[in-house]
Amino acid sequence: MTAKPEKTVKCPTCGKPAAWDKEKNPARPFCSERCRLIDLGAWADESHRIPDATPPDFDPGEPSSH
Repeated sequence: MTAKPEKTVKCPTCGKPAAWDKEKNPARPFCSERCRLIDLGAWADESHRIPDATPPDFDPGEPSSH
């Protein structure tokens, strides 16, 4: 019987292969706890952010012109 090949993904922080196994790599999808913390820090200092879809001239207090 042949063993299943270990599934790996590319670490979002450094690009190294990271094991996709909860037991072997609790930091997944990152390759290490260090890369996980680097990513967390980028969200905390707003280097990573989700774009705002609200138009810049939108005022929620303004009545609609419809």
